[in-house]
Amino acid sequence: MMAAAQLFNQVLAPQTQLPSLHLFPLRPQKCDFHNDKRVFRSLPPQNSTKRSFYIASSSNVGAAPLWENWAPEKTSKAPSLSDIIWPSAGAFAAMALLGKIDQILAPKGVSITIAPLGAVCAVLFATPASPGARKYNMFVAQIGCAAIGALAFSILGPGWLARSTALAAAMAFMIFTRSVHPPAASLPLLFIDGVKLHHLNFWYALFPGSAGCIVLCLIQDMVCYLKDNLKF
Repeated sequence: MMAAAQLFNQVLAPQTQLPSLHLFPLRPQKCDFHNDKRVFRSLPPQNSTKRSFYIASSSNVGAAPLWENWAPEKTSKAPSLSDIIWPSAGAFAAMALLGKIDQILAPKGVSITIAPLGAVCAVLFATPASPGARKYNMFVAQIGCAAIGALAFSILGPGWLARSTALAAAMAFMIFTRSVHPPAASLPLLFIDGVKLHHLNFWYALFPGSAGCIVLCLIQDMVCYLKDNLKF
């Protein structure tokens, strides 16, 4: 009897133990945070493809109110007095210097002061860290857009077709060359509608826009120095 009992324990007993079954096998998950999104990736089992799905965080739920575009940015701080004074003084000095150059060039019948240079002053003095204030953007866009305006006028003459074609070509040029400089978009329109500029022909690509920007760059250096060192 003892031998029969030992044989039962060694052979039959292990077979009566059912293997543990997992009806719902759990797999560990990995959570990464990328740009305010939670990305849950289920670790794939062997011989299976990797699967992932995205769950938007609660901060993305709901659109911003429409009126927020009509208010200042909440993250921007109020400007100091020096942040207002020095760019304004730079704009005054720029127009005064360009006006003095106009007096010198008056006998030759040309002028360096044009309206787009006022927009350039706003970009260079008020937002010197913006992409539009980069020297590459400014000079490439100024030269290219001015040349496009002269070319459009020589082919299409004055009128709405020349203006629309020149502006579209100027936009495409700035995007293609990665030199977006908003004030330069007005140069083609200024040339097409400005009778006093037609005698410049393709010299318009260099004067007065690009020549005026050289003067403004020199003043921008002084404005940035004063803003950084003389605060009040």
